[in-house]
Amino acid sequence: MRLTARADDALRPVSLKRRFTRHAEGSVLVSFGDTQVLCTASAEDKVPGFLRGKGQGWLTAEYGMLPRSTHTRSEREAVRGKQSGRTLEIQRLIGRCLRAVVHLPALGERTITVDCDVLQADGGTRTASITGACLAVSDALRVLAEAATDEAQSKALRAALTDRVAAVSVGLRGGHALLDLDYEEDSSCDTDMNLAMTASGGLIEVQGTAEGQPFSREQLDALINLGMGGLSRLHALQARMMADPTLLEAGLDG
Repeated sequence: MRLTARADDALRPVSLKRRFTRHAEGSVLVSFGDTQVLCTASAEDKVPGFLRGKGQGWLTAEYGMLPRSTHTRSEREAVRGKQSGRTLEIQRLIGRCLRAVVHLPALGERTITVDCDVLQADGGTRTASITGACLAVSDALRVLAEAATDEAQSKALRAALTDRVAAVSVGLRGGHALLDLDYEEDSSCDTDMNLAMTASGGLIEVQGTAEGQPFSREQLDALINLGMGGLSRLHALQARMMADPTLLEAGLDG
């Protein structure tokens, strides 16, 4: 059972706010309930060494949490001198998810760096990051296309986003399958899982762990089906925002 009145198959209130900062080509503040992540997409006219001279672009991601984004202050990783294993895992996941829906040759020799900075954490920071970052990348590609002096390059950049990607968490608590876990639910559930999926139905990430009792194949299927239902709503929200670049904010009630 849920710890709140929210239905088992309901998302938390979700919002996407674009152009949240001035300088990045794409900038989105994404909120899943009390979790808030600032996602920016920045374009640079350079590529990693392994791509130089190949006429292809790259997309990479970085992830971090503000020191007081959680209940107690955490020391900045820059002060510690290294990133945690969790940070590296999450930013690699974000990068993989976004590269799966971007046609990298269309970028030319250009890199898009996605920065996901958690302002406030209440569970699901990685799934919120992926969902918001997809819109930020879409906006960045549109800005690049509008600035292109060559019509063919502009057309290629407009078509570079080949699909949309969103992510959501699911879990089992007391035998009930729950969608979009907050921190308290995530920390007390029997099984938790993250799903990342394209709007066309392709799965990019299915990562689940039993914290106590093992879960059955039937429960796995139930969790995936529950997650896909929530993801379809997130994809629809992304589509609404991408279809209207003048729409600065949109959301879901749950």
